[in-house]
Order: sequence, then structure tokens, then C-alpha cells
Amino acid sequence: MRALCWHGKGDVRVDTVPDPKIEHPRDAIIRITACAICGSDLHLFDGYQPTMESGDILGHENMGVVIELGSEVTNLKVGDRVVVPFTISCGQCWFCQKGLFSLCDRTNPNAEMAIKAMGHSPAGLFGFSHMLGGYSGGQAEYLRVPMADVGPIKVPDNLTDEQALFLSDIFPTGYMAAENAQIKDGDTVAVWGCGPVGQFAIRAARMMGAGRMIAIDEVPERLAMAEAGGAETIDFSKCDVYDELMVRTKGRGPDSCIDAVGCEAAGHGAVDAVMDKAKAAVGLATDRVHVLREAIFSCRKGGTISVPGVYVGMGDKLPIGAAMNKGLTFKMGQTHVQAYTQPLLKIIEAGKIDPSFVVTHTTSLEDAPEMYQKFRDKEDGVIKVVLRPGG
Repeated sequence: MRALCWHGKGDVRVDTVPDPKIEHPRDAIIRITACAICGSDLHLFDGYQPTMESGDILGHENMGVVIELGSEVTNLKVGDRVVVPFTISCGQCWFCQKGLFSLCDRTNPNAEMAIKAMGHSPAGLFGFSHMLGGYSGGQAEYLRVPMADVGPIKVPDNLTDEQALFLSDIFPTGYMAAENAQIKDGDTVAVWGCGPVGQFAIRAARMMGAGRMIAIDEVPERLAMAEAGGAETIDFSKCDVYDELMVRTKGRGPDSCIDAVGCEAAGHGAVDAVMDKAKAAVGLATDRVHVLREAIFSCRKGGTISVPGVYVGMGDKLPIGAAMNKGLTFKMGQTHVQAYTQPLLKIIEAGKIDPSFVVTHTTSLEDAPEMYQKFRDKEDGVIKVVLRPGG
């Protein structure tokens, strides 16, 4: 089959690789009909995620048609059209039983590697590093889906691929980010990063009763999309974000702050952002945490900071004293996708949101290397890319 493979920092290629096979009775094989490039993929592309190996197949936003099933998968049948959560979860361990699917105890075969880096191991993930399981991703013609009796959900015939695909990750991720922000009716919510997750967080915040959403980015088309979702906007390249937020909130600060940026924050001329970039370049830090620092300073006293943005290692000079003295609450984590897919599918079917609004480019899998570059460099108006294997 054809698949997009990682070969080093900034080097992804569409290669011909062996087709996946059933390896366990709870496996399924699906023929991919649509997959997408995620901001998290850029952390791999840019070399921020350790334990990647040349030839690893990328992609964790996947959907397709079931073509083969293991003997223990009884909830699906060949021919079903399904969306696959990016978290691989057993459904049986203590964490899965509590709905904490991204913390599954059983699906990371390289748990010891993760324990050394984090203290405990999260779940295995599609298309990420070997520290998180080394599972092949779905930016490919076919995908092996472990624990297929727990993860995939059937897609109604009346929904297009573009309407359903983002149940795999970014719609649940944006929704959980807003949920973690502990929004109360009328609250002001600031969202850093107007990429796809930020866009869904903005719309989820509105669903949860936020009175104001303030979106922070510098890319015109992302800011325009945020405005279309009901947000006010701040272009961080044109003003000091903290100062502007204080003006707009009469000095109190936002009630909740959502960091939808993660470990590759830009910040441009900000002194701390320049230092972050320099330290990361020479290996003195792994994560550029400018946005998280800014959110801590900006959030009102007693407020909540929600972090859906991916961090991979160590961030330097995090103002923990400010966070403690201001009484801030932090909620973060990889998304418990299986807990959200069915409720959010109902929201889509009810017409409350059409997730396809975020798609700006649809193209062939063979174009994936070019689209990674454009997405990373924010060229050609790219916000969300859907790839069609065989297209």
C-alpha cells in the first residue's frame, strides 16, 4: 500500500509499504477513505517528539470502510463506514472504566519507555512515537485498528466524510478543552491558537454558554474563521496580548484561558519566546512555552487554564509562583475521544455544528509532503487538510 512515512526532521515521503494484517482477535482492518493532517503531526514533522523511527507511518485522524475483522469484534461488520479515535483504548482497565480513555493502562507496548519520561504511561496512539506505542497511522491506504470493539464508531450514510472525520480527534479535543475550561454562563474565554482545535474550542465554548470568546493568533484567515465562529480577535503580531486582554476585561482578565498552541509557540519578538526558540535549537529545552506563560499572567485570579495543546517534554521558566498565588486551576491532557464520539455525533446529526467548516484543502495522499510543508509554514491559506488515499 501507499503510506506517508517519517524519515527525519522535515522529511516525510509517500512510500510503498506492506499492507497491515490482523494480528489480534480484537483487530480490524479498514480501507482509508479520508484522513487529515493535524497540528500534532507538525510536532513530529519538526522533530519535537522523541523516539520516532525512520519509516514510521503518520496520521491519527482516520476514517474508512471495514474490510476485515478479528474473531472477537462483534460490534462491526465488513462494509461498515467508521471513524477511528486517535486514542487506542482497551475499554476494560481501571482508567477506561472511568472514561479516561487516553490514559488506558494496556495499549502501550512500550510503557516502560513512557514511564521513564513521564512517571506513568498514557494510552497508545495512532501515528505517534514509539514512546506512545509505535502504532502505524492512517495517512495510508489501509489501517490496522487494535481494540476495534471499543474505538471505531459507525458513520450514518447522510453525513459526508468531512462532516464525520473530525470525530477522530479535533472536534472532541476542542470540545474537551472547553469542558476543561469550566465555563459558566456569561464567562469570557480566551483561546490562544486559531488552528483547527482552537476553532472547535471557540464553538464549543459558545455551546457551553460563554458570553465572550477572544481568539488570539496572527494568521488572517485563521482570525477570520474565528470571527465567523463568534469570537473577538487579537492579532498578537500587532499588540501585547496581556495588555490588550486587560483592556478588554477592564483589568480582571479572562475567566478561562485555553492554550490550543502547545510546544511550538511562536511569540515572535517577545523576549521569552526568543529565548525559548534559542534554547530548543541547542537542546537546552524541548518545549517553547510562551503561550502558557502568557495565559498564566492573563487569566483572572481564581480562573481556569485548559491545555489541549500538545507538550512533549520540559518547558523552561514556567511562572508557577504566579499560578499558585493567583489560585489558578489547570486541566489538560490527551483527549478521551471514546467518551465524546457518540454525544458529538448526535450534535452533528442535530445540525448544531457542521465540522466541515474547518476544511480548506482536500487533496490526494500523494500530495501529503507538500501539504505538510504548507500547513507548517501557513502558506496558501491552509488551515485544515483532508487527504484522500487513491485520489
